[in-house]
Amino acid sequence: QVQLVESGGGLVQAGGSLRLSCAASGRTFSSYTKAWFRQAPGKEREFVAVIVRSGGSTYYADSVKGRFTASRDNAENTVYLQMNSLKPEDTAVYYCAAGPLSSVLSASYDYWGQGTQVTVSS
Repeated sequence: QVQLVESGGGLVQAGGSLRLSCAASGRTFSSYTKAWFRQAPGKEREFVAVIVRSGGSTYYADSVKGRFTASRDNAENTVYLQMNSLKPEDTAVYYCAAGPLSSVLSASYDYWGQGTQVTVSS
């Protein structure tokens, strides 16, 4: 059983930065794959980044590669998404997710946060 709570969203100017946090409860969290997804108005939920369960590898969507960095702090049961050089196209609700397997598909994840709004103005 895992519960996830995101925070850190807000309004930022294009070119600015935000750091999202996802705090988790549950003893199995550290061994799970952790991922970030986002959903813009009128669009499908899309993959952003994933940290494989070992914590040794990360993968990013092409749209955010080089700008976003996903990381973890197992001691605090927390994952982060550092977002730099933000663009208006990054505006979306951002969700953290966890599951036993590594995947870029949202259906593969069993546990989800409630989402945090990120709005980037031009």
